Amino acid sequence: MSKTADTRPPDPSRWKALAFIALAQLMVVLDATIVNIALPHAQTALGISDANKQWVITAYALAFGGLLLFGGRVADLWGRKRTFVVGLIGFALASALGGAAQNQGMLFGSRALQGVFGALLAPAALSLLAVMFTDAKERAKAFGIYGAIAGGGGAVGLILGGFLTQALNWRWTFFVNIPFAVVAAAGAYFVIREPSGSRNRSPLDVPGVVLSALGLVSLVYGFTRAESAGWSDGLTIGMFVASGVLLLSFVLTESRVKSPLLPMRVVLDRNRGGVYLSLGLAVIAMFGLFLFLTYYLQVVKGYSPIRTGFAFLPMIAGMITGSTQIGARLMTRVPARKLMGPGFLAAAVGMLLLTRLEIGSSYVGLILPAQLLLGLGMGTAFMPAMSLATHGVEPRDSGVASAMVNTSQQVGGAIGTALLNTIAASAATAYASSHAALGARNPELLKLQSMVHGFTGAIWWAVGILAVASAIAVTFINAGRPAAGPATGASGSGDADGVEDEFKVPVVAH
Repeated sequence: MSKTADTRPPDPSRWKALAFIALAQLMVVLDATIVNIALPHAQTALGISDANKQWVITAYALAFGGLLLFGGRVADLWGRKRTFVVGLIGFALASALGGAAQNQGMLFGSRALQGVFGALLAPAALSLLAVMFTDAKERAKAFGIYGAIAGGGGAVGLILGGFLTQALNWRWTFFVNIPFAVVAAAGAYFVIREPSGSRNRSPLDVPGVVLSALGLVSLVYGFTRAESAGWSDGLTIGMFVASGVLLLSFVLTESRVKSPLLPMRVVLDRNRGGVYLSLGLAVIAMFGLFLFLTYYLQVVKGYSPIRTGFAFLPMIAGMITGSTQIGARLMTRVPARKLMGPGFLAAAVGMLLLTRLEIGSSYVGLILPAQLLLGLGMGTAFMPAMSLATHGVEPRDSGVASAMVNTSQQVGGAIGTALLNTIAASAATAYASSHAALGARNPELLKLQSMVHGFTGAIWWAVGILAVASAIAVTFINAGRPAAGPATGASGSGDADGVEDEFKVPVVAH
């Protein structure tokens, strides 16, 4: 199978472009959590019922998760730069609509529109990096920065959301996206030079678009509904059944059509498949933790929104350090599995510490070291995962390969929030029932103890999920260390032994 070295000279504006791509990625990732802290205030201001408040989160998740594959294909077809700029402009307009919302319909609609344009923007951003940074050492640095943002952006959203809600009002959690988007769009328009000849101009696979979007929307909504209505709810079960049928039909369709939305060569590659699966599992654990720690710090410990946001700083610092100082420095020296496996395992150890949470637990003595371990581990694992997920794909497939990374994260986040929250709620209810005598004497104490017991029960599951992610990374991913020189393009999957050529070249001495 022939492979042709990429002899294009490096783009002189690539590092400037990275700054604007990173800014856009930060906006998309933090938007997934920035609204969480503002939600109670928006609910009160617009008179949103408890039954409907979930749609502020769900509308974004459904549109974003359901349309990511379509967005990746549009980037390959229409051009990554153009898709990136249009996504930014649309995201800014949707954010302005959300900030100006006068009723719940406007707010839900704006969140859905944010998800639509985010689905264009996110895969375009990652695929631009994939085609602009071809030297392995530079690629490691670029993806180190990108990985730190992808991993830590959610926690940044908690800090920013707390500050804006407390210092201004909830509407600014939407308006803040506008300057982000305008600066990133202007910078991208004038700085980014997309390599020529990297588009995929094949006709759009309409059946694939419909089946994938409906299948992913059904899957995300099934988990979201399970959180509020329970796993035995008829509609919840129906959503999971529908999702299974639709996604199976999607796979069968993609294996037969001439120009598939998701070429099977992208996901059936052993290394990329291992990245998508392990990354999705790790995000399940992470998003559940964001939810639990936010409630623990605000409800149990009595932290303000701003203080809660700053309490997540050690995790952000750990992610940045793990991504830029450990992952980026070692990526050209050791195979990806030797970073991802131990990284997810270190995160599991950090999560394990949090199973000791009690009402009176010390932040400095328990939560801070746990967050540092989590951040270091996830940052170290995220960086090679982001790079390997798009390394070796044909340029015409880079958009859809990037979309698969975002899809695994988005679906993993939706599953994590619903699954772990449901486990926590069940454990809390069981604890309260078995300690009814305490409730008669001190109902408030029983409420807090039940809540913390539920959190620790769900965190045990998160520990196991991270351990499985580590095992998958070590078992599935067998690519060697990348060359320190120019990366090579791939015309297909790996060789017969499963190791792609571009990962076999010896590392140049540093």
